[in-house]
Amino acid sequence: MCFSAQASFAGGAVITVIGVATLTKIKKPSQAPFGIIPLIFGLQQCAEGVLWLTLKSGHPGPLQDAATYIFLITALAIWPVFVPLSVWLLASGKNRRKILAGLMITGGIVSLFYIYCLIFLNVQPEIQSFHIQYANDYPGTLVWVVFILYLAATILPLFVSSVKRMWVFGILIAVSCLITGVFFTQYLTSVWCFFAALISIAVYWILGGLAGRPARTPV
Repeated sequence: MCFSAQASFAGGAVITVIGVATLTKIKKPSQAPFGIIPLIFGLQQCAEGVLWLTLKSGHPGPLQDAATYIFLITALAIWPVFVPLSVWLLASGKNRRKILAGLMITGGIVSLFYIYCLIFLNVQPEIQSFHIQYANDYPGTLVWVVFILYLAATILPLFVSSVKRMWVFGILIAVSCLITGVFFTQYLTSVWCFFAALISIAVYWILGGLAGRPARTPV
């Protein structure tokens, strides 16, 4: 979250409550991974709330490290695989499922890259201008290539999906990324995750539209 510990905890709590409500919309096992997305986002925001508190205390320690890596592992290593997987499980049609499988592989490559960075390279969260910046020494040029693959793995599945309303979710996520990239470039990881967390509330609406309705014509 991009303003304060209080805002992070408040946002995380609201999204978590909606995430729990979203679980009631899950009617099939294949819907479960997609259905828990808001809940994961809510917990991720709470982790950044803890990070805010530890950074402001001026006494870094195990709790700060734990909060940092819970947030970053979720943001950088889990979402690139989890998003295409959750959409793949809902997909109909061989062509769509093949495309989504390819995006899962792309996400897996992204995830492995960030896991390597988180284990072997340095990252240091810092409060700057009411935002958290995750300063790091990741390889610059390669990071941008991987980030493009990250966008492909996390945004394109929402447009490939045969599920009604999913494209709206995709547009909101894409626009939020664009706004964050333009206005909050240095704080992209923190701020985009905040926007995406709020937008994930749409999962409740999407699953509600699935109740008893067939997917669009397979392609």
